[in-house]
Amino acid sequence: MQDEQATFGMGCFWCSEAIFQRLRGVKKVVSGYAGGEQVDPDYEQVATGRTGYVECVQISFDPEVISYAELLDVFWHLHDPTQADGQGNDIGSQYRSVIFYHSDEQKDAALTSKKQLEKDGEFAQTIATGIEPFAKFYPAEDYHQNYYNDNQDKMYCKLVIDPKIKKLIEKYSEKMTAAPTEP
Repeated sequence: MQDEQATFGMGCFWCSEAIFQRLRGVKKVVSGYAGGEQVDPDYEQVATGRTGYVECVQISFDPEVISYAELLDVFWHLHDPTQADGQGNDIGSQYRSVIFYHSDEQKDAALTSKKQLEKDGEFAQTIATGIEPFAKFYPAEDYHQNYYNDNQDKMYCKLVIDPKIKKLIEKYSEKMTAAPTEP
């Protein structure tokens, strides 16, 4: 079976990249931009919040090892899908929660999982996550790629990403690539 793609926006792409890189069956994670119309946006343009682009990750995965439904489960539980236009202190439409689906099957899976979470009352507030068709993805600049792995000593990584990695270990250790160790 051929690798598939998933594209998620869940706040800062540094956080998202670090989470999905640690899952068994994920072959590659690229930080970048999706959802806007301008050709080849850069970080400074996207950071204004006026381009329509979202900081997101594009994930190449082996569906025989990890399913799209499993990726969605991680997506829903490793960020706050109820926060509109931002995550934590990262505020703006460029940080919105969004699933960019690549097929009708992904669209159906995303909508079904969202409805189930709402039905189960999984979150105290209404889910703000958008579910939109994938159109185009632009990789972010090189210095954004593999950010957490290359910069774990930076304060942002310690304060924002480390707690997400800890939560990943607590909730999904059986899906991780190696024996998990806390940051």
